Amino acid sequence: MAGKNERQRRIARERHRRQQQERLARQRQMRKRGLIGASAVLAAALVASLLAVFLPSGSPKHPAASASKSATPSPTATATAVAEPAHHCSYTAATPVARKVSFPPTTPDYTASYQATINTNLGKITFNLLNSKATCTVNSFVHLAEAGYFNNTQCHRLVTSGIYVLQCGDPTATATTKLTCSTTSNVGAGTPGYDFASENLTGAKYPAGTVAMANEGTATSNGSQFFIVYKDSTSGLTASYTPFATVSSGLGIVQNVAKDGYSCQYASAGGGAPKEKVIIDSLTIKKA
Repeated sequence: MAGKNERQRRIARERHRRQQQERLARQRQMRKRGLIGASAVLAAALVASLLAVFLPSGSPKHPAASASKSATPSPTATATAVAEPAHHCSYTAATPVARKVSFPPTTPDYTASYQATINTNLGKITFNLLNSKATCTVNSFVHLAEAGYFNNTQCHRLVTSGIYVLQCGDPTATATTKLTCSTTSNVGAGTPGYDFASENLTGAKYPAGTVAMANEGTATSNGSQFFIVYKDSTSGLTASYTPFATVSSGLGIVQNVAKDGYSCQYASAGGGAPKEKVIIDSLTIKKA
């Protein structure tokens, strides 16, 4: 009898643990989706209103997974604390992990020039990476690309009002995933298993062709997700998202996707799943 009771208690504990994990994943998903959400659907919106959009349903500012991080994360929380190009980078553990990958090197090649090419089902999109201005961000992006992290994934979020962006970089959205915008889906919550501090924010603007990092509303919650600005969004975005690249060719691909709009809408984050699927077949890096 005692053995049976113990098994029942163990099953109950395991069920409770799974429920907690699912709840945390959903909370993180909603924050990640809302990160660049309709931060200013109206140009005159107040800062307090913007925060409500970034953090739906009164969620706390800190990521739900913060308890799993080290007590004193090493990334700085301000853009001006580290002189660029950075000679040292810090990355801190984060969850949920969308695709297992190692941490990037802590000593970036800050003198290099990089070009990224996204090979999609719709054609090539090329970026020039801003290594001298967002060194640790570029260091992470190059590391993930070379590890095949972005391969066979799809861009999961399109915003067509207030801000104009296509969001990508979460392997939870596999190439074959049907995006439903369901609140129970983990798409939009994935991390590479680490996060890091924002960079290049002083005077940051977001004209068409900007590529910037998505985050969860805090300066140290960057991971793998990024967005491509296809129409000027400077008036709709606060300087809170690290600009780390500029599109050199292929922006028209994103603009054409935007014209088709989205098939379903995310409940509290703004935007939705693009009607025209954008699959990242591979993402390659050219170093000079």
